[in-house]
Amino acid sequence: MNTLGLAFQQAIDMISRGDPELVKIVLLSLRVSLTATLIASMIALPIGAATAVAKFPGRQVLIVIFNALMGLPPVVIGLLVYLLLSRAGPLGNYGLLFTPTAMIIAQTMLIVPIVAALSRQMIEDAWSEYSEQLRSLGVGLARSALTLLWDTRFSLVTVVLAGFGRAAAEVGAVMIVGGNIAGVTRVMTTAIALETNKGNLPLALGLGIVLMSLVVLLNAAAYGVKRIAQQRYG
Repeated sequence: MNTLGLAFQQAIDMISRGDPELVKIVLLSLRVSLTATLIASMIALPIGAATAVAKFPGRQVLIVIFNALMGLPPVVIGLLVYLLLSRAGPLGNYGLLFTPTAMIIAQTMLIVPIVAALSRQMIEDAWSEYSEQLRSLGVGLARSALTLLWDTRFSLVTVVLAGFGRAAAEVGAVMIVGGNIAGVTRVMTTAIALETNKGNLPLALGLGIVLMSLVVLLNAAAYGVKRIAQQRYG
């Protein structure tokens, strides 16, 4: 059996027997990325909804900024968070650098623009369809935004999952602010990069398989939720 085939077989074996190191890395990755996604969604979804229904000075500038930030290099986010949390930075006294909290902050900053921009577009499309009806009922902008958030909730699941996928796949920012410390801040993506460089292909492949499986399962779940919603609510 060639080296790659043997490494793949060992990776499957590590997953099937629940290798402690692999499980620890996966659980930390999920905790960091899910927490960042939750926080980012709580911030970005209201911003996206408000931007979609309200007309205010600077609205177009805000939309352009969010769209531009969607393509911001993750290493830049990592650098900014590093400067904020370093001992010389304004938040240095909290000792957050090289901790999971720092990684959550970096991932949150990375995906807020993504969720805000995509949700704004989705809710704006719904607003163009229902705005006259909501106005005729005397519904204010705040209630309209909340109504449209609820009405598009199943579609917004896809937006949130896009944010989670971006967070879970991140390497550069979490490497800078987390330090890739074994047992402390080592997540799937940084561990894959490190173990590949070390030649530890079984662990790298095992983590890669788990990461891809999680992405497929989440997207399948989102598709299933959307299909059920379409069949039930039309």
